[in-house]
Amino acid sequence: MTPAVFLDRDGTVIEERGYLDRLALLSIFPWTGDALRLLNRAGFATVVISNQSGVARGLIDEPFLAEVHQEIDRRLRPARIDAYYYCPHLPDAGDARYRVACDCRKPKPGLIARACRELDLDPARSFMVGDRWLDVACGKAAGVGAILVRTGHGAHEEAQVPARVAADVILNNSMEAVGWILRSSSPLSAR
Repeated sequence: MTPAVFLDRDGTVIEERGYLDRLALLSIFPWTGDALRLLNRAGFATVVISNQSGVARGLIDEPFLAEVHQEIDRRLRPARIDAYYYCPHLPDAGDARYRVACDCRKPKPGLIARACRELDLDPARSFMVGDRWLDVACGKAAGVGAILVRTGHGAHEEAQVPARVAADVILNNSMEAVGWILRSSSPLSAR
């Protein structure tokens, strides 16, 4: 089984833009490619785990979401994101196809669990990096290490720590998170 770093998309891999509904709004943090390359070289799988309620809200569709992910991949080459997992659901969505009380909407751990099953990933040696406490809670619920970054909503979130949710560490951005992960673990040994 392979260790993984699960990354929230908006505010962690790319700049937070609200509902990203045009490719012209897509802006990748300048350190993201280097951070991913370090993880790729170290033997970690890299998997984006993202809530995408814009689909359920009718603001974007799934083909456009796939186009966004293809564009992220294109801009990041030669760095690699191994897979994208997203939740398009909302319990009160107008579109019945997306009106689901699911286990994949963060902070629930369904996306990480599914990625671990489908990609043969080892949660005991994996980490979740995100800019919201729901990312941290998702990681903890899935049995992976959890890092809050101050990019995106992170600085605001850091000031409002919810009860019963604690990050393993709070850092400035995903590059710092990758450095911390590489110093504190190895894909070849358990945390």
